[in-house]
Amino acid sequence: MQTITRRIFLRSGGGAIAAARALELGADPLGLPLGCQTYPVRKAIGKDFPGTLAQLRGIGFQRIEMCSPSGYATAGFGPLANQKPSELRQTIHDQGLGCESCHFGFRELKENLDDRITFAKELGLKQMVLASFGLRKDAAMGDWMRAADELNKIGERIQKAGFQLGYHNHDSEFHLINGVLVYDKLMSEFDPKLVKMQFQVSVISLGYDAATFMTKYPGRFISLHLQDWSNTEKKIVPIGRGSVDWKKLFTAAKKGGVRNYFVEMSLDDMKASVPYLHHLKV
Repeated sequence: MQTITRRIFLRSGGGAIAAARALELGADPLGLPLGCQTYPVRKAIGKDFPGTLAQLRGIGFQRIEMCSPSGYATAGFGPLANQKPSELRQTIHDQGLGCESCHFGFRELKENLDDRITFAKELGLKQMVLASFGLRKDAAMGDWMRAADELNKIGERIQKAGFQLGYHNHDSEFHLINGVLVYDKLMSEFDPKLVKMQFQVSVISLGYDAATFMTKYPGRFISLHLQDWSNTEKKIVPIGRGSVDWKKLFTAAKKGGVRNYFVEMSLDDMKASVPYLHHLKV
C-alpha cells in the first residue's frame, strides 16, 4: 500500500491524511488500487499537473488513467505535450500515484503508432486504450466492422511491443442496426487476445448492465469506467447512490478478467465515490 507523502499533505491539506487513514481501514474492490480517469479534470491538469494529481491522491485515488497529451491537445492536455513522457511519469510518481493505462485517439494510433508505442514505453504503461472510433451516429454496421478490422491490426503491433490494447465504449455501441447490437457485433469481430474491452458502466442509463456483459464474454475485459446512474434524477451520481448493483458487478468483473477500474465523473462526484468503493465488500 502506498503511503501519503509530506509533499501531498502540504499541497492538499488534512484531507490527504483523512484519505490515507480511510485507505488503512478497508479493502478496495477486487484487491485493486482505486483509480480515476483524468479527463474530468483535464483543464486543471493543463494548468497545474502536479497540483491536480496531489488533489486526486489526497481524496484517496492511488492510480490514474491518462489521456494522450498529443491526441487530446485541444481537450486540455495540450500543455503536457511539451514534456517528455519520462517527466510525466516522474511527476505522477512524485505525487504518490501510478499510471498503467492511457486513452488514445484513433487517428494517432493509425498514423503515428510507432511514436505512440514509444510514448507508452517511456510513460510506463501496460495498457493502451482506444477511446473511440469517432464514427458518425448514422454509421452502418459495415463502418463499424472496417474500423474493428483496423483495430485488430493495430492490436497485433501493440501486443508485439509488449502492451495490451483496449477498446472503450460509449453509448453509440449500444444501439441496434438491423436488429443486432453493435457491441455484440464488435465482440464477434475483435480478436479476443489482441483487443480487450474497457466497459463504461454508465450505459446502464440505456438499460444495459455491465455485469451481464462480464458474464457473457468471460476474459474479454481489461478495465472498467465507473459511473452510477439515478433512475429518478436521470443523471450520473456518485458510486453507491444510483441503480448499479456494485457487488454483482465486481463479482462478475472477476469472470470478465478486469485488471483495473477508473472512476470517471465530476471531481466532486469522484470524491464522494471513494468512501463507498473503499468499504465495498465483494
